[in-house]
Amino acid sequence: MKESDAQSISLLGATGSIGESTLAVLELHPEKFSIFALGANTNVKALFDLCQKHHPRFAVMADVDAATQLQNLLSHANSKTEVLAGSGALDQVASDADVDIVVAAIVGAAGLSSTMAAAKAGKKILLANKEAIVIAGNYLLEAVHQNNAKLIPLDSEHNAIFQCHPLAQSKVNIGESHSSVKKVLLTASGGPFLRRELNSFQNISVKEACAHPRWEMGRKISVDSATMMNKGLEFIEACYLFDLKPEQIQVVIHPQSIVHSMVEYIDGSILAQLGSTDMRIPIAHALGFPERIDSGAQALDIFDIAKFDFIKPCTKRFPALRLAQQAASEKHVLPTILNAANEVCVNAFLNERLSFTQISSTVEKVMHDLQGENVNSLADIMELDAQTRVATTAYLT
Repeated sequence: MKESDAQSISLLGATGSIGESTLAVLELHPEKFSIFALGANTNVKALFDLCQKHHPRFAVMADVDAATQLQNLLSHANSKTEVLAGSGALDQVASDADVDIVVAAIVGAAGLSSTMAAAKAGKKILLANKEAIVIAGNYLLEAVHQNNAKLIPLDSEHNAIFQCHPLAQSKVNIGESHSSVKKVLLTASGGPFLRRELNSFQNISVKEACAHPRWEMGRKISVDSATMMNKGLEFIEACYLFDLKPEQIQVVIHPQSIVHSMVEYIDGSILAQLGSTDMRIPIAHALGFPERIDSGAQALDIFDIAKFDFIKPCTKRFPALRLAQQAASEKHVLPTILNAANEVCVNAFLNERLSFTQISSTVEKVMHDLQGENVNSLADIMELDAQTRVATTAYLT
């Protein structure tokens, strides 16, 4: 049973950058929020430290061996936090009756199951796991609507669209279109290689690809930002979240990362959301919605902004963006294939088994070979995801 009126939160992906920013916001509002569960994959030391500081009822490790290690550490520390293990445990703390809010911040397709569990349980979901929407958007949104769940995006760009979107002004109604919206301007920083010579891309190192000029993110997301696959996934995500056709979304490179996205209306008006490059801002918006709460982030000083640059993206420089736009136009199976192949390729790049330019070229080959597959259910989607990972791995051997 809940012990207070504070909203109870399960934070899944607690040891990542989104988890860190979420906890920083929660610490500012102990009277509003309490931590029910913290979830992570294998980072035992980081989750142990968080448990010692925040005292959640449950700590969940997706990796069973890691859970055993965490249990030993917490036992020696006389902690009352109960340790759970496995993906089923993540589903459990996402759907528990005592949970009000689920922060879905697990990276990759691994976050789909717990996000779906939260939707079926009618939770308020703060979504930072774009892959869940990309590979199973129709099924996830159907679960949200059927179970009266609420879904608010945490990605700075989608959260900006949400803030500028008319349906967000009075209620959370993700997944439905609005006739007054002409198009969405989805901004991108351009990553670390916006102006790098194209003939040197094959020599890009892991260290260079992970050095984002604006945002501090995990290694996988940093590489996706460098290839602009991250923006491609966000392109697909925006189609689902706001019921947009691909031609209604325009990607705009904005290196300053101050304008987080814009919505253009049929009357010629464009609404934009501006803010500093601090994830605590969209997180605080989503946690407090429909109210506003303090994020702890430094306010943007508009007098310090020298200028805004807006640049059309070059698909020769960023072929991953072209592949994602193709997938968005043929949504039946290609988004699932795109995402799974990309996850395998990025992992290979991070382990120096694949060059930077081979990430997109390999993904394109896999998309071409598997695009004729049929899916009729969520189980089919997961089977296609697994099949794609096997096929992509075969390309790399």
